[in-house]
Amino acid sequence: MRPDPEPADGIHPLLAGRFSPYRFDPSAAVDDRSLRLLLEAARWAPSAGNSQPWGFFTGRPGEPEHERVLPHLAPSSARWATDAGLLVVTLARRHVGDTELLYSEFADYDLGQAIAHMTVQAQAMGLAAHQFRAFDLEGLTKELGPAPGWAIVSMIALGRAAEQRPEGRDRRSVAELLAAPWSLSE
Repeated sequence: MRPDPEPADGIHPLLAGRFSPYRFDPSAAVDDRSLRLLLEAARWAPSAGNSQPWGFFTGRPGEPEHERVLPHLAPSSARWATDAGLLVVTLARRHVGDTELLYSEFADYDLGQAIAHMTVQAQAMGLAAHQFRAFDLEGLTKELGPAPGWAIVSMIALGRAAEQRPEGRDRRSVAELLAAPWSLSE
């Protein structure tokens, strides 16, 4: 990868300005209206057969839900995610009930679509989102006890960034995106 400081002309400013902060402003709360808008954006994401196989567990500082999630963060993510105005645990419905029958082979992909919509909505609201997987999956699953068929996939920290978007972020080129699946070098 090489630094590519500016996205191509014509990319939407919300996408061009997006970054995943490692510092959040602990004094910037995510209010009820903002939370509803973020979830509403996720609700309108496309999914295979309109199955919408995603779900979320949310917690804001001071809420019992937040306290349930914090102990399961890895030290590497706890350093910065704790200060976010909102933590979101993301779940995909992978199986039908308590069986091994797949609910949708696209569940994780569809969840990613919902998270992308939430991320762009956050950016439009002046918030930043940092998606991560540095947490104790087994412990968090035991703590939250999702219904049969549901699986925790990732987490998102959302809030007001306490840092500026870095200059010269490393991004693969469009040519590399097209060539990488066919290259033996990776």
